[in-house]
Amino acid sequence: MSSTSRVDQSGGEAAAFTFSVEARDPSTDARAGLIRTGHGEVPTPVFIPVATAATVKMLSPDELQAAGVTMVLGNTYHLLQQPGVDVVDAMGGLGQFMGWGEPTMTDSGGFQVFSLSDTRRVTEEGVSFRSVYNGRPLTLTPESALELQVALAADVIYALDECSPYPSTRADVNRAVDLTGRWARRFKGTWERTARESRWFQDCFLVVQGGMFDDLRRKSVEQMVVLNPSGFGIGGLSVGEPPEEMIRVAALCCALLPQDKPRHLMGVGTPRDLLGAVAAGVDMFDCVLPTRNGRNGQAFTSVGVLNLRNARFKIDGDPLDTDCDCYVCRNFTRAYIHHLQMAGELLGMRLLSLHNVAYYQNLMAGARAAVRAERFGEWRRQIETGWEMGY
Repeated sequence: MSSTSRVDQSGGEAAAFTFSVEARDPSTDARAGLIRTGHGEVPTPVFIPVATAATVKMLSPDELQAAGVTMVLGNTYHLLQQPGVDVVDAMGGLGQFMGWGEPTMTDSGGFQVFSLSDTRRVTEEGVSFRSVYNGRPLTLTPESALELQVALAADVIYALDECSPYPSTRADVNRAVDLTGRWARRFKGTWERTARESRWFQDCFLVVQGGMFDDLRRKSVEQMVVLNPSGFGIGGLSVGEPPEEMIRVAALCCALLPQDKPRHLMGVGTPRDLLGAVAAGVDMFDCVLPTRNGRNGQAFTSVGVLNLRNARFKIDGDPLDTDCDCYVCRNFTRAYIHHLQMAGELLGMRLLSLHNVAYYQNLMAGARAAVRAERFGEWRRQIETGWEMGY
């Protein structure tokens, strides 16, 4: 078991962040575990919906809880600009601001180093952007990323990193690995000096980079492990590389990282990606796909992805997924959701988003149960066979 002790502002000991691996699958590297935070427990493997602007798009906190969600992830870059970190801070932090009483996580804003490559400049000090909201300049450093996330008051916070695009030259990836390592040391050092002063203890994760280069992944892992964070993000994947390369690199990182710390594959992904990465030893995932695809008429199901705008669903009286017991599948037909989609009704987007989030949660719950039953490989084959059979 990995644990981080914490001290509250009054000097007394508060609940510790812990992670324990409770079961392993004998035929794969899949594992089932439990993260404990001051705001609750997170069974792993877990899918974490993205609450970019302090909201998982289209869904309320009550709906998220009913769907089985145990943690959400906020985006520091976006919250910095709207409504402003000072507003979130004044309202009691991210969870209290959005009416979510369960664990929260924030990224560092570092993904925008990658996604806003046309409007940013990376230096030793940090990264400078032009705001996508108003064009004004802003800068993130390892220290300011920490300060912002302290104000957001998430349970788990991330160090600033540089994510290399795919493809990148070895020289460019190596430079990004070394810069990410130096930023991580600055972030972790500042966190260690200031954590006791925070109103709410936050556990820090550091990000492993290295692109598709095995030796650079090893180098990055070594840089991060020596800093002894609470957990590790596996970054720089799902950025355009083939899916099999993503899983291969994730598996390499899992093999190199400590067994007693959680591993978070950042920004991933499709249901197939999740199962491949769980088999490789990944514990945590986040992605916008369930809600983004839901807003665009798509449902993830046990028989593959359905496009509810397709005319074949016009008089289909079945639920979205006969194997799903979520609110949507218990109460609505494919025909009704098709109608909502064709009529442009927001309810159609909401129902598909809710089902997709529930589907991801159920998929991870199934993975946890299969690991505990020591049959993850067999269970995974059954799930993937269902997708391949299709509608």
